[in-house]
Amino acid sequence: MIDVKINEAEVKQLCREKISEHIKEVDAEYVFWDAKELRRRTCMSWNFIQEQFFFDKRFPKRKIGNKWYFPARQTREFLERWLDEQTSI
Repeated sequence: MIDVKINEAEVKQLCREKISEHIKEVDAEYVFWDAKELRRRTCMSWNFIQEQFFFDKRFPKRKIGNKWYFPARQTREFLERWLDEQTSI
């Protein structure tokens, strides 16, 4: 009979490291997002974004010409904080 023992804490840590590596790779693809990418990444409509957090002074955004741009890393950090701040119903 074979007895296999797994250190759950070590497996969780390895998973976290691999996930973190993949997130860094994906984030490295873009320096900034446009409005279309922001909608895609949040799965939210433009109207919902504007109603919920677009006008929050902490939300990083720049308007160049007629187009909005959002620095990818700072926007992701803001969105994670914003989501944590939302109360569950």
